[in-house]
Amino acid sequence: MGQPELAAALDRLKKVVFPVVSLTDDEWKDFANCWHPVDYKRKTVLTAAGEVERFLYFVVDGVQRAYFVGDSKRDATLIFSYSGSMSGIIDSFQLQRPSLYYLETLTASRLLRLSFADFNRLLATYPNLERWGRIGTAAAMSGLMERYIELMTYTAEEKFRVLLTRSPHVLQLIPHKYLASYLALDPTTFSKLLATVKL
Repeated sequence: MGQPELAAALDRLKKVVFPVVSLTDDEWKDFANCWHPVDYKRKTVLTAAGEVERFLYFVVDGVQRAYFVGDSKRDATLIFSYSGSMSGIIDSFQLQRPSLYYLETLTASRLLRLSFADFNRLLATYPNLERWGRIGTAAAMSGLMERYIELMTYTAEEKFRVLLTRSPHVLQLIPHKYLASYLALDPTTFSKLLATVKL
């Protein structure tokens, strides 16, 4: 990633951060200098179960998924990240303990990444960034709790409708087998809903 592309990527990151907290020029400069560009090929495991997540990512381009593999060796998709969103195994990252999940790229991905050491230093140095980290974590927890409610109480059609209402673009971005896994549906049920449910 050349300097113009990096500047554009950091500008996109700024547009995600500043609605949450306003940083001074010095705070932003220190924060921005800690993000480093990385490129990954499709189907690259960024973090494996049992490893400690070392980075927080900002997705410039591409799609990633976090997933869990149970004793049956069947995997369950937990969350997707894509352009304009944060990515990483957030609990492993913040607690610096081994991850229970995997994080992989579904497509070729261009990311900015922030190391745990820099994250820790920035949050300890700047109250505004500590607030950003706290609000971001709370927002992620809120989203996960909503998703947990949907998985536990919604019918297959209700889960499908929520997905299409909230994120209709994912049908073009993400292979349907992973969307079915994300909704805890078998692929046949997902295909039937895709053919019959209209919004």
